[in-house]
Amino acid sequence: MHVAGRVLDPDLGDHVCLPVTGERGRVAAAGEFTLNGLRRRAKVVVLVHADTPALTRERLAPLVPGFADIESSGQVEILSCADTHFTGGRPDPARLTAALSAAGERARRHGHHGVYALVDASWGLADPAGQAALEAGTNDLFGERWLAAVCLYDRQLFSREALDRASAVHPITPEQALLRFATTCAPPGLRLWGDADLTNRQALASVLARLEREPGRVVIDARDLDFIDAGSARLFTAAGLARPPGSTVVVCRETVARVLRLVGADDHLTLCRAGDV
Repeated sequence: MHVAGRVLDPDLGDHVCLPVTGERGRVAAAGEFTLNGLRRRAKVVVLVHADTPALTRERLAPLVPGFADIESSGQVEILSCADTHFTGGRPDPARLTAALSAAGERARRHGHHGVYALVDASWGLADPAGQAALEAGTNDLFGERWLAAVCLYDRQLFSREALDRASAVHPITPEQALLRFATTCAPPGLRLWGDADLTNRQALASVLARLEREPGRVVIDARDLDFIDAGSARLFTAAGLARPPGSTVVVCRETVARVLRLVGADDHLTLCRAGDV
């Protein structure tokens, strides 16, 4: 299966940046994504901007067998980004988080296996900084592993530089480093797996930032982190500096520990080898 096909069938917990080309790319992505979400028995939420909900409904109907009945049952919802992303005309991460959380509650009530959200990211063309802040601000939700989202960035609307900025705040972009994460409760902290480098560094920063709000000892379980570059390793240093001395533990392989020691992270973190815990 081609790369776009794989990211249109995400695991719950994935937050994906997917470049597409024009209207045909958006429609094809919406059809494949919806079919995959239904196959996984998830609730599918399509958040539109360039197209109206009515037009999106018209385009999805021939691509998804039984679409009208499925939408009537509530398993598919089509909403406008204007009603989920903004307050007073400004991007509002809290409003989007609330809208997605409400969809998650509806999914649980009806026995769906999580939420699949497809977002037309053209809503952010007028406010790149606000868009980046909102994308990063929602990363917390994905650590709970009940939500998967694919954000569609149209190559005809976004420059190459804008696409690079967008991908950096998403943990997953086709043909770039793939990072997955989960929040943990006992002990409180994070589990990380995959790869961390420049292409998803801002996403990693947003994920680590939540640890600053945790009281007491936290553990970052990075034993399944296969690769980290020096710039991303410095984010671990910043996380340790932001917390009380000795309260941040990182469990990792020797290859990752070596990079953390190289940037001096071991002065502010307790490093534990994966085999020692």
